[in-house]
Amino acid sequence: MNDKRGDQAFRADGLLGRWPEMTYAGAQSFLRRRYTREIAGADVVVSGVPFDSSVTNRPGCRLGPQAIRAASVQLAELKAFPFGFDPFETLAVADYGDCFVDPHHPQDVPATIEAHADGILDQDALMLTLGGDHFVSYPLLKAHAKKYGSLALLQFDAHCDTWEDDGKSLDHGTMFSRAAKEGIVDPARSTQIGLRTYNDSDHGFEILTAPWVHRNGIDAALETIKSRAGDAPLYISFDIDGLDPAFAPGTGTPVVGGLASWQALELIRGLGDLRLVGMDVVEVSPPYDHAEITAIAAATVAHDWLCLLAEKKGAKRHPVGKL
Repeated sequence: MNDKRGDQAFRADGLLGRWPEMTYAGAQSFLRRRYTREIAGADVVVSGVPFDSSVTNRPGCRLGPQAIRAASVQLAELKAFPFGFDPFETLAVADYGDCFVDPHHPQDVPATIEAHADGILDQDALMLTLGGDHFVSYPLLKAHAKKYGSLALLQFDAHCDTWEDDGKSLDHGTMFSRAAKEGIVDPARSTQIGLRTYNDSDHGFEILTAPWVHRNGIDAALETIKSRAGDAPLYISFDIDGLDPAFAPGTGTPVVGGLASWQALELIRGLGDLRLVGMDVVEVSPPYDHAEITAIAAATVAHDWLCLLAEKKGAKRHPVGKL
């Protein structure tokens, strides 16, 4: 029987295209993409990293990958807004499932995540990673830097994550100072946006605080981000607590005064002319969420990044209405 309706996560025979699903039922891969580890020919591989043993406040973001997948179902139903196309007519995307992290041997987790990423990047696919706490970005950045060289980092966050680091700890507040010290990221090409906590040093990063964005607007922020990144390989790390808790309550370290979801989406949608090489979306903690609004925001941010990649591969925008 060739009934192309429902459960394409395990029934699809390829990575392109899609067919009708019930939004309230069926296998919940990210955006209903095919679950597979046969990724030859994939443009992008989606993978979860369900680890949250380095949090310093509320736990629960090990459940983030499942929640983000579940929240993505409506985004797979219609053409993408505001792009006006189905990204999967152009972009071959696989859902690889989750990196297996052993909670009983936390000292092995960084190397496990790095090796997991190496195996995907070696297939010449880009990675979209669903966290997990923000520490998972460090081994992901290490794997990407091996492939692309020193990276420009665009970090959406309430926190700088550049506090004092001993080079060994599993801490979701120190990994970017470590990455900068090790040359994995180039602070001179990097921007942190949405910050609203204090550190005595900027460590060479350009910091666009949330109040600055509120006062100066999207275009000014994009101008700064683009001028710093230039033609460097750009890795985006999106901590969902970069959004105000009104838009993302389901996170471990919420801080008031943050970006609105519309601001974050406008910023992501404005990055299409940069050299996009990878992205993670982290710190979604479902136990603290309400009506899935945090997970929906995370899924939409990731979805829109995929749409930028579809455009790079030739998808054409067909917007309706005044944008």
